[in-house]
Amino acid sequence: MTAVAGCAPAAETWTVPPAGAAPDYQLGAAYDADPRVGVIARDRTAPAATGAYSICYINGFQTQPGELASWPEHVLLRTPDGKIRFDPDWPDEALLDTSTASARTAIVDTVSGWIEGCARDGFDAVEFDNLDSYTRSDGALSLADNLAVATALVRVAHDAGLAAGQKNASEDAAALREQASFDFAVTEECSVFDECGTYTAVYGAHVIDIEYTDDLPRPFAEMCADDAAPASMVLRDRLLGAPGDPGYAFELCD
Repeated sequence: MTAVAGCAPAAETWTVPPAGAAPDYQLGAAYDADPRVGVIARDRTAPAATGAYSICYINGFQTQPGELASWPEHVLLRTPDGKIRFDPDWPDEALLDTSTASARTAIVDTVSGWIEGCARDGFDAVEFDNLDSYTRSDGALSLADNLAVATALVRVAHDAGLAAGQKNASEDAAALREQASFDFAVTEECSVFDECGTYTAVYGAHVIDIEYTDDLPRPFAEMCADDAAPASMVLRDRLLGAPGDPGYAFELCD
């Protein structure tokens, strides 16, 4: 925060996730968590968790499945032949165009409403996904474009009393922390991709990692024991289902 001459700097009104707390990642379904869990992430359309630090998931740089029509046409990134550009790994998610000031303003206006909704619903923080969408744009977007949007979104979150979390994008962690003022990181498979140290070097103990059962190169307990492993780590099923769902999995580090 920047202090105004002659005035004391404004006090932070948000709280970061408790360092080392056991996490659960409930984007696929909300349910009563294991009593050991101290941090729970849920989609912005789900209720905030009670009895634990609650993180609100927001897809801030791509459209959510089923929400394409809710975005203005000029905000959807296009290919040179005018087609909407979709994420190759998530073909029901279109990339948002962060390359122009008008599109960035429209994105921030829309997502700001979601952030403020998370605050009203009782969440403690937001996490912003697809910060690295520019890497899937064939050069149409840049890190600077996405940083401009991210900086504005973090400011909205902080103004609403919410901490702001970086989701994935390990290669940009330092820039996102230093320039956009993110408070913590949520990572997927940082152990599998040998990226955990990149996050902890930037965010220290405020890193939450989710590993998945369908892509384990070795036992989860061994991954937990790595020197670079974040203190907050959970093993989940890829679909992030609820207890009783086929394939449901949940395991914490000892």
